[in-house]
Amino acid sequence: MKKWGRRQPDHAGMDASASFYAAWGKRLLDVTGALVLIAVFAPLIMLLSAGLSWQRGPVLFGHRRIGRDGQPFTCLKFRTMVPDADRRLAELLAQDPGARREWESSRKLADDPRITGIGSFLRKTSLDELPQLLNVLRGEMSLVGPRPVPEAELDLYGPAREAYMSVRPGLTGRWQVSGRNDISYAARVAMDEAYARELTLAGDLAIIARTALVVLGATGK
Repeated sequence: MKKWGRRQPDHAGMDASASFYAAWGKRLLDVTGALVLIAVFAPLIMLLSAGLSWQRGPVLFGHRRIGRDGQPFTCLKFRTMVPDADRRLAELLAQDPGARREWESSRKLADDPRITGIGSFLRKTSLDELPQLLNVLRGEMSLVGPRPVPEAELDLYGPAREAYMSVRPGLTGRWQVSGRNDISYAARVAMDEAYARELTLAGDLAIIARTALVVLGATGK
């Protein structure tokens, strides 16, 4: 694994209120918000856990991601894929040039054979990401920020990886509320870079409000 150097957020270009929020207020919002959301969604979390326990495979899925300052962590999700998902993806990309081009462009597949029936529902409603509230409490993620990426994808960020690693990755962010299913990977990188540069309380609250509308509209994949 590459040794990403520690990178502290650069608040030099921010006004006093924005700089204070980036340094202290954002973490307070994260902890408070995560505790409230866990309390609100506790019955649903238990119900989903019980339903997934009847399927073959674990309830939770953990994948290695790169976080703030380049530190790796295990990003949690409710499992939405079949147990042999990696093998199925490799076979599909080897046999289907169209799927390979789609994957290389967005790291997403419109018709993904790895996703289970209940997994499709969880993804459309974004409920599969509820376990990431634990990542937020542990300080590995934020409520709002760039989506956490694996090390291999961080190479695709190029010079923008500095901005990505200057903040904690988020449970939601600009990409998720801006038509994520139709946005190229390059546009997503640009959004993440702009978010890190323009970090404010008002911006985070606006993204959180828009996220609620996206979840209610069940537009995820």
